[in-house]
Amino acid sequence: MAKIRPISGFPEFLPQQRIVEQQALDVIRHVYELFGFINLETRTFEPVDVLAGNGDDKEIYAVSRLFADEASKKEAKLGLHFDLTVPFARYVQQNKGELTFPFRRYQMQKVFRGERPQAGRFREFLQADIDVICENELPLYNDIEVLQSLFTALYCLHDQLQIPAAVVRLNNRKLLEGFYRGLGITDIASTLRIVDKLDKIGAEEVKTLLVKELELSQENADKCVAIAQIKTHDLSFVEKVRELGVEHEMLDEGLEELAEIMDQLQAYKARNFDEDIKADIMVDLSIARGLAYYTGMVFETFLMGHEDLGSISSGGRYDNLASDEKTKLPGVGASIGLTRILSVMFERGVLAPTKKSTADVFVAVNNMETRIKAQMTAEVLRIEGFKVEISSKDNNLGKQIQVADKKGIEFVAFYDEENPDSIKVKNIVTGQQISAKVEDLSKVVEFVEQQND
Repeated sequence: MAKIRPISGFPEFLPQQRIVEQQALDVIRHVYELFGFINLETRTFEPVDVLAGNGDDKEIYAVSRLFADEASKKEAKLGLHFDLTVPFARYVQQNKGELTFPFRRYQMQKVFRGERPQAGRFREFLQADIDVICENELPLYNDIEVLQSLFTALYCLHDQLQIPAAVVRLNNRKLLEGFYRGLGITDIASTLRIVDKLDKIGAEEVKTLLVKELELSQENADKCVAIAQIKTHDLSFVEKVRELGVEHEMLDEGLEELAEIMDQLQAYKARNFDEDIKADIMVDLSIARGLAYYTGMVFETFLMGHEDLGSISSGGRYDNLASDEKTKLPGVGASIGLTRILSVMFERGVLAPTKKSTADVFVAVNNMETRIKAQMTAEVLRIEGFKVEISSKDNNLGKQIQVADKKGIEFVAFYDEENPDSIKVKNIVTGQQISAKVEDLSKVVEFVEQQND
């Protein structure tokens, strides 16, 4: 075997970390299905011309055969998908005759980006997405339901897995574009790109770049930064934007949409969650999203106390990504960067998983000659729905219990040679133990459930 070398940007979790990842996926899947989303998986490869122009083309991994000729390598036709939204839009456009709209799907799959690896940023990582695509028109309530689903999923990750609470920060591309157009700015993309650097380089440097690179007046540069600095937890952002004295029809539309979304989300939060909930929703007019296909509502999400990690969940509305000349298929979606969240939480000790086995119960073996009894014990417990691992050795019970403890298995079951019809189950954490007849395993079930509570 060739010398093993780590490859940066391609994380591999340890068994105990992988268990947490699967638990997180189960939580997210449950919430997404509660909101009526159906699971889908798309191919890993996409034509380069489908991927190009929707993100940073320099980050796309091109795919070619190892022994392909040089011309084929230079003209790669396939690439690895860098997100799940572009492949989903292609899938819907390709299969629209077989789908029922509105089409609501969730997707949990690896994506690939050729970017420089750093804390929380990888070349291969797992995303958990939801999207809704409609024919012709996509009512605003779809944006609201997607955000409700996302907020609920992030809350459940916090509540059930102790992942830090999240803050969803909302904006609207129509609002920003309308504001810029109201100032007479025509290069919207470049303006967004520069203003998006506000948190990294500060307000004064952003103003300098706007004046130097885009030749904006100092007054317009000041207003571009001023609107990006508006952040509210209520609808007061509307008045704050109006105070800047800019008018445009698209600005009005963006303000109206964002106000409706914010109002509905705050009402949803108040109806369904405790008053002392830490997770929050706010308007942050610095959020722009770098991907070119967004046309309306956009958002990014940050973990409280870990804002330096950057956004861990993002998304928005895209009216044209799945559309063609004949059919308009507007969509809206959200994505959770699960690998980013978990990797940093493991690294910072926020999550410290110890369970290295999926088993609920570890069955000890008295000796290999009578191992069939341990097998039968395991079979009976599995019939009752327990996940069971049987010891691979017949050394003394204490050492077998140590193995169970190292794997994070709380319960050890064993049989008594003197009472072959009974099973003993011990909680090795509390030291409590119960003995039950094989035909009366309800006692064991009750014991394990009580101990877990």
